[in-house]
Amino acid sequence: MNMKTVVILLLLALATIFALVCVLLTKKDKSTRCILSELQDPPEDIAIDRSQIFADLTADEMVQVVKYLRDHLGVHLEDAFHARPSNNCIYYLDLHLPTKAEVLGFLDRGMVRPSREALAVVYFGNQPDPNITEFIVGPLPFPTYHRDITLRKFGKKVPYHSRPVTEREYRDIDLFIFYELSQVSRLLKVCCEYNGTNLATLTSAPRGFVSGDRATWFILFHNVVGSGYFIHPIGLEVLVNHSSLSISEWKIEKVFYNGQYYQDLAQLEKEFSEGRVKEVRVKMVRQNDFASMKPSEPSRPGPVQFEPRGMRYKVNGSHVSWQSWSFTFGMNVNTGPRLFDIRFEDKRIVYELSLQEALATYGSNCPGGMVTRYMDGSLGIGKFSYELVRGVDCPYMATYVDRYYLIDSDIPKLNKNSFCIFEHDMGVPLRRHFSNMGSFYYGGLAKYALVLRSISTLINYDYVWDFVFYQNGAIEVKVHATGYISSSFFMEGGTEYGNRVGEHTLGTIHNHLINYKVDLDVEGFH
Repeated sequence: MNMKTVVILLLLALATIFALVCVLLTKKDKSTRCILSELQDPPEDIAIDRSQIFADLTADEMVQVVKYLRDHLGVHLEDAFHARPSNNCIYYLDLHLPTKAEVLGFLDRGMVRPSREALAVVYFGNQPDPNITEFIVGPLPFPTYHRDITLRKFGKKVPYHSRPVTEREYRDIDLFIFYELSQVSRLLKVCCEYNGTNLATLTSAPRGFVSGDRATWFILFHNVVGSGYFIHPIGLEVLVNHSSLSISEWKIEKVFYNGQYYQDLAQLEKEFSEGRVKEVRVKMVRQNDFASMKPSEPSRPGPVQFEPRGMRYKVNGSHVSWQSWSFTFGMNVNTGPRLFDIRFEDKRIVYELSLQEALATYGSNCPGGMVTRYMDGSLGIGKFSYELVRGVDCPYMATYVDRYYLIDSDIPKLNKNSFCIFEHDMGVPLRRHFSNMGSFYYGGLAKYALVLRSISTLINYDYVWDFVFYQNGAIEVKVHATGYISSSFFMEGGTEYGNRVGEHTLGTIHNHLINYKVDLDVEGFH
């Protein structure tokens, strides 16, 4: 075989290999062009890849961050689910977003993708100077460093008394209260049919009026099975001082019953025994009472929306595209739903659109109601975004997305179906005109919108968070408040603070304030 023959065979072999590569690539993705010099991803794939910079932490990333902190902080970290106030623990983890300049440098100017990092909030209770510390941990998924950003972020150490109450602390407070209630067993049996198990507590907030306070009014309700206990107050409220890191030093500082204040439970029981307490006999309500949300009888099914040719939107991980719109969505464990890089006709118009806080302020002639100023971000708006029910919370045909969170435990928890996305017929034309003057014609356009929804149950209220995208380039943010009202015990003068909604129930006056962050990017102006 001469050299010319060898060269010809070699060229034929290379051509065959190249043809096979083209066939395989074409089979894998018909939109992929086989170009010898360069293979480019389609624009949609590029957008999805870039959206990962905003993606929430995965369960695996959370596990790795917990492991890293346990190995590198140099102190024992108790699992927050079991941690007492005097322990060290990881309170929560969340995505740490790079600066906007870094993100835009990557998205718009081809600069290096910023490192993916987590934000870790750690309670240091077992220290000479207990405090709350915030760390950046990275790079993910396998961390090798952590940085304390507390002083840079807050300008000082964060005092330990200002920490949000953990689930474990609430459990310990309940145990403490119900142990102490044995001191008023005679009163509770007479007034409220108390059997040792049929009462529930409700927290108030804030936990004092000056820095350093950590004392909370807890309101007692009948714990009605299958109903909202929030509207069954019994008239008893207790002020619990839980500032000490030793639970044995907690105490009840004040007691309120049916319009009168007492120094402690022992005084209340003593005066009751002496006939000097005006008790109100509140009968225990049985399950499925007037506050139950169970249907009293089955009803005929209502109309159902459907998609005759399938979905007209795409959801890829955290990236959504519909008609001229595209955006990335996620969930902050404290502040709730958040959207990034919102584009219309591929032009960014909003860098960030996110819920920041939900505030409810109350008025009442009972102490628990009169002091209450709930800031729901401290409870966990994202944490309590539970599973959405098909056909009730969202249309049957909606797309449902799971979310993981890590708070009050070292183990990531899954909130299944905590987001839904659906295209919605608005039931009114976008534009229309019927003409029978000069010429005879009709022109009209149906009005549709894409909705991203989550629902947070924050004690008694259920907030429905909607982000709505319209065909004409408009964005609407809506919130619907449902669930149950928070109530006080009805006493003389109660109607100055609300409406009487039950024999012993005052629907208290209150206001809601919802705060959003909107970071607009229009025509390159950031």
